[in-house]
Amino acid sequence: MAILRTAARPLLASVFISGGLRTLRDPHSVAPAAEPVAQLVAGRVPRLPNDTVRLVRINSAVQIGAGALLATGRFPRASALALAASLVPTTLAGHAWWKAEDADERARQRVQFTKNLSLLGGLLIAVADTHGKPSLAYRSRAAAAAGSRSARKAGHTVNTAVADRAQEVRSAAHAARDHLPIG
Repeated sequence: MAILRTAARPLLASVFISGGLRTLRDPHSVAPAAEPVAQLVAGRVPRLPNDTVRLVRINSAVQIGAGALLATGRFPRASALALAASLVPTTLAGHAWWKAEDADERARQRVQFTKNLSLLGGLLIAVADTHGKPSLAYRSRAAAAAGSRSARKAGHTVNTAVADRAQEVRSAAHAARDHLPIG
């Protein structure tokens, strides 16, 4: 399975690196299509610029950088998440098949939209992939359960020790009372 992961990451990343490079070289070619989605995103994320060309360049840089990280296996989960986040506006802006009036163009855009959904699915799998190691949530639950078991065991040990000492004290008290002179 590790070999499959190692081979799959560069394949998945390649489409983002090549597309990001192409768009970074000529952001003006996609800016008109990106305009509605870019402005919507810029309006909701305070630190982003309102300039569509700059947003297209930022998206391209994210795709190149995160794609390179994913391809090399560096921070694979974080880079896959960054690629997934960059893919959503790219897909909505670039492949809005429901807006195409020509039947052939609509079909082409639907294929590209579906391809991007498939890429998104692959990225989400990469985000969730822990390389055979349990997830942080699983490890946290397991640690909490082990801690709970340990605390219960310690509590039982303390209760037993206290009960044993109490019995010894009662026995000593009875023995002392039995040996006291009556008088």
